Amino acid sequence: MISAGEFRKGITFEMDGDIYEVVDFQHVKPGKGAAFVRAKIKSILNGTNKETTFNPTERFTRAIIETKELQYLYTDGQLYYFMDNETYEQMPFEHSQVEDAIMWIKENDMALVQSYQGKPFSVAPPNFVELEVTETEPGFKGDTTSGANKPATLETGVTINVPLFVEIGDVLRIDTRSGEYMSRV
Repeated sequence: MISAGEFRKGITFEMDGDIYEVVDFQHVKPGKGAAFVRAKIKSILNGTNKETTFNPTERFTRAIIETKELQYLYTDGQLYYFMDNETYEQMPFEHSQVEDAIMWIKENDMALVQSYQGKPFSVAPPNFVELEVTETEPGFKGDTTSGANKPATLETGVTINVPLFVEIGDVLRIDTRSGEYMSRV
């Protein structure tokens, strides 16, 4: 059990039949009246955010979230299949579970899968990936304006902004948290 007075960023707990993660919190001690905790929480199961206040003595059951690294195998158009490399068990995921991650991973790449009580609910790509440029406009010789960018489509189909010197066939290192170009490989 955890009390609202012990909330910190990243803590997960059960409330009203749902699992929530503390995104932000603030302990408030007004001049008059009792202290309270103002928190921004995110539902892990459906992704909705809400702001609410708690009495610091309210108690909740702490939710244990398991994180495991799985290998992305393939998609059949409806489901996306991942494999546990320890047990060789294949797990299907719906598009809604992988939509934020799938644009950064290709077949045989590893991804982090979070689950609660054995039920997976989220797939996250590695923080940095290396992807090949499949389509972009050609750069012009002598065009060295600092900070100038152009769009480039990567092998997974996602389009990002890259410097003018990047060409088709280049392999780029991408930060998946921000979707930004980091360097050529």
